[in-house]
Amino acid sequence: MMTGGIWLLAAAVAVLILLSAFFSGSETSLTAISRARVHRMAQNGDRRAMILEALLSAPERLIGAILLGNNLVNILASALATTLFIELFGAAGVVWATLVMTALVLVFGEVMPKTYAILNPDRFALAVAPVINVVVRVFAPVVMVVEMLVRGALRMLGADTSQAQSPLSFREELRGALDLHHSRGEVVKEDRDMLGGVLDLQELTLADVMVHRTDMKSIDISRPPREILQYVLENGYTRYPVWENEPDNIIGILHARDLLAALAGAKGDIDAIDVRKLLLEPWFVPDSTPLADQLSEFLRRKMHFAIIVDEYGELEGLVTLEDIMEEIVGDIADEHDREVSGVKRDRGAYIVDGAMPVRDLNRLHDWNLPEDEAVTIAGLVIHEARMIPEVGQAFTFHGFRFEVLEKEKNRLTKIRMTPLEKDGEGA
Repeated sequence: MMTGGIWLLAAAVAVLILLSAFFSGSETSLTAISRARVHRMAQNGDRRAMILEALLSAPERLIGAILLGNNLVNILASALATTLFIELFGAAGVVWATLVMTALVLVFGEVMPKTYAILNPDRFALAVAPVINVVVRVFAPVVMVVEMLVRGALRMLGADTSQAQSPLSFREELRGALDLHHSRGEVVKEDRDMLGGVLDLQELTLADVMVHRTDMKSIDISRPPREILQYVLENGYTRYPVWENEPDNIIGILHARDLLAALAGAKGDIDAIDVRKLLLEPWFVPDSTPLADQLSEFLRRKMHFAIIVDEYGELEGLVTLEDIMEEIVGDIADEHDREVSGVKRDRGAYIVDGAMPVRDLNRLHDWNLPEDEAVTIAGLVIHEARMIPEVGQAFTFHGFRFEVLEKEKNRLTKIRMTPLEKDGEGA
């Protein structure tokens, strides 16, 4: 072969290796780029992002075209290199072609472009999008045939690709992304908890956040107005359930503002006030209502307070708009709130109120106690112990030692939690 022909073959091989690098880098960048970010750029009018979004909407066709192009250029480069080295070294050229092409394709056609693409997925993907769009259109007929052959082969092997979907919901994907970026220090704990709280609204129900009936501050309608006013002022809440004959029989909601307005209207004569006339109609909701739905209803009805009942219509507790908002932003306190802490440090241990929600403990200390077995820490201890413990009994599970410190009837009111060393965990 003439010298000019040899240089022509070498130039063709070099060009094909460059094309291999193009296809390899494109594949990596297009699979690594965030579709959400692409969508946002497309909404802002970026033409290349619009092309990219259209390509990503058909991932099978996109990847098929890239792989087809990559294999074509790699195989052709290897064939031309083999011809070139046979001309130069005779029969031994096959060995030289294999060694040289493996090194060239690996370094310049695979590792180098893919490394750059994974480090700069946005820049690379946007740059190659118009060219890849042309490649996809040109190779579309061949790729469709390949897809049909692949699907047919998979069906013969018993694999159904028609129902294929991501095993993770978008909430789980977002939660995973938040946890990942938090572990890298890119998202502060408060932001992670707030965004995580929004994601949890659809999964949590009112039973998870309600004020239980045993902790409710309610008013007996039979009490004198003066005692009712004193009770309202002592507790400092805005709204109170009002019951008649028995605490489960809620007949209305008393708003402190209405009571004070009535007091002003009666010129300070509290005994002249008919409290029953001030009551608002109670709103009863089932305890299985998702928080997201209840939040929407609060906003739609322009109400901040609801009474929770179980499936039998029995009183379970109450929930306020603030209770739901605290699941997102954390504890909300104002200048009238009393400082109440459900957790205290005690020489490497934690003294925890039995009514402290497990979810709040996890968010406060970045723990991983199970939240689906019980709402409160006392409920978790009872669930794991399979009994109602006595004062002084201790149990070890989920990486902690739980010791019952105080108990009222069947309620565990105070528990000591001691974190265990990893090598000292027990069952």
